Amino acid sequence: MITKNTKSFDLTLKAFSKKQEVGPMVIKEDQTTTLISEDKTLYFCLDSKIKINKLKSVISKFVNTNKYDLNIDIDSFVNLFENKKEVFQTIVETLMFENHQPYNLKEKECIKESYNLLFGSDYDELYENSLIKMEYLNFARDLQDMPPNLATSVDVADIIVNKAKDIPNINIKVYGKKEAQDYGMGLFLAVNAGSYVDPRIVVLEYVGESNAKRTALVGKGITFDSGGYNLKNSQELQNMKFDMSGAAIVCSTVMALAKANAKCNIVAVAMLTDNRIGGHATLSESVFKSMNGKTVEITDTDAEGRLVLADGITFAIRELKAERVVTIATLTLVIFLAFGIWHTGVFSTCDSFYKTFETASKKAGEMSWRLPLLEEHYEVMECSNIADVANCEISKALGGKLCTPTAFLNAFAEEKPYIHLDIANTADFEGRGKAPMLRTLFELFKNESGVENEVN
Repeated sequence: MITKNTKSFDLTLKAFSKKQEVGPMVIKEDQTTTLISEDKTLYFCLDSKIKINKLKSVISKFVNTNKYDLNIDIDSFVNLFENKKEVFQTIVETLMFENHQPYNLKEKECIKESYNLLFGSDYDELYENSLIKMEYLNFARDLQDMPPNLATSVDVADIIVNKAKDIPNINIKVYGKKEAQDYGMGLFLAVNAGSYVDPRIVVLEYVGESNAKRTALVGKGITFDSGGYNLKNSQELQNMKFDMSGAAIVCSTVMALAKANAKCNIVAVAMLTDNRIGGHATLSESVFKSMNGKTVEITDTDAEGRLVLADGITFAIRELKAERVVTIATLTLVIFLAFGIWHTGVFSTCDSFYKTFETASKKAGEMSWRLPLLEEHYEVMECSNIADVANCEISKALGGKLCTPTAFLNAFAEEKPYIHLDIANTADFEGRGKAPMLRTLFELFKNESGVENEVN
């Protein structure tokens, strides 16, 4: 539990640098704590030259090893640095991230320590923004962590709707299999074909600035990915419940923006289904027509994420009148080879849109890196003899498995300003969801006028 400015606990955590005089009994060793019982203070030595990402790690380590309920003198931390607002946001949001009670079905509940944050009124607005962001980020993490038998497409849709109902200025719509058939979502339905659980499309619409360009956030929501008939091996099946992370993140982002009364015009589209094997499951080399009319040969049933997103993009543009599109998905395993667990891969067809995204990413404290998106990448996908495009590269000699899936998606963006976020390497860590890029998307759209000026 986290509160602010109530002075509710006996002990207070206070940061200091080696240059400060704090008494002879206090240990001046970086990241070392000293308890001075007479002061009722836990002194924490901190290098003021530490980088933001390292500061996150330090705060995370402290929270996960601490055994006391504490007041935390946030001002004492912030005053060690020049970039005070950035440091304040980093510390507060890291505390809220690590202090969250994780999704748990064990008999014994994991009890977290409580913290009361002490800081001046100059940071009140920043704190309230962080509080909203982290509420919905942690909601997304809980959705990610749910086991796939309890988090089917129907279950996830119901949970999102129930959460969104608490926000009065959100318009909620949920579409099922019949509506997907009526819209001609052949690719989305091809992925769902082997499942006994009907698909769901959850749409959350928020208009906080009617004159702003409408942006659609389209999220991949594969609640479990078996690979279909291109079956994954046992090792690759681990953590496939996290394949719905994109859908959880886009819906949570829109809810956070709505609760913050952000000045934007935004809609989330969560494409929810599992990818199972069954008597009706899609076979490799089958051909389906997408919602936008392109025919697609399914050369790999395990390349299903781009299929559900393609129909989601078309739905967002043609039915929801989106003028810009952002997709977020656990799309390619090879992104891990490029960036490890640290950077989210970013693709964009619009330099100005990307620049505003990059600024938001830095402000949010989330690491991302832009990757190329070329016409040649899409040409590799035009390898089918009988369909407009294949869903996966046939020629292994050409490579490009990191970029070609996004080129496939861009073919459905109808020349709208487009950003794709590949979170296959950042969505989860050690079996727990992280809901990456939610903070970045919140920063990107919370003041739509800033984005509007850049993207016209």
